[in-house]
Amino acid sequence: MDSTDLGDLWDRISGTQPAPEQWLVVVTATVALIAVVPNVLWRVSRNTITIAHEGGHGLIALVTGRKLQGIRLHSDTSGLTVSRGRPTGIGMILTAAAGYTAPPLLGLGGAWLLSSGRITLLLWVATALLTVMLVMIRNVYGALTVICTGSAFLLVSWLASPDVQSLFAYTVVWFLLLGGVRPAFELQSKRRHGGAPDSDADQLSRLTDVPAVLWLFLFHAVSLCSLIGGGRWLLGL
Repeated sequence: MDSTDLGDLWDRISGTQPAPEQWLVVVTATVALIAVVPNVLWRVSRNTITIAHEGGHGLIALVTGRKLQGIRLHSDTSGLTVSRGRPTGIGMILTAAAGYTAPPLLGLGGAWLLSSGRITLLLWVATALLTVMLVMIRNVYGALTVICTGSAFLLVSWLASPDVQSLFAYTVVWFLLLGGVRPAFELQSKRRHGGAPDSDADQLSRLTDVPAVLWLFLFHAVSLCSLIGGGRWLLGL
């Protein structure tokens, strides 16, 4: 590939594309909402939120200087990220806090990119992040899940028309924003009934001596504020 081809590729990735009409943006939001609300669909679509959740743990572990040992994704939509380093301190705290906050914050970042017309860039960034994550997956189900998700982004970004890319990107970002809200409520419900004793909120409570309920409040605040802010960007308000 010569410099001209590289230049054309970069122009394609970094260029701007027109946003869909607002009624289509509302349609993509509706599709995402349908994937989140009914339990029968959520049991499948939640795998994508788990990828973002565990990816958030892994990314922050690396950024804070911890050694990432591996990520596992399970068919029940649970996951596990293992890193090595100091068992206490700011690095461990940020790593533990990154899971529930990652999907809505990724959605917020995606909404910002879409609001500036960077549709293809968003698809390529997502593909790159999934490719990096694949290297750290340590089980077959997790690898298949990440490969399928990454392949969808790659095929759409490379082969689909601009209109299809736009609708796909908006649906994905809406899904991250809407799907990022539900897990915190699910965790709150489990803890109310005595479940999830080793949840991220409980781990953070042990690390900081801050009650787990306040960490749950943080998860709710981040997800709901991201949904409001990202939704305004997507709708052009």
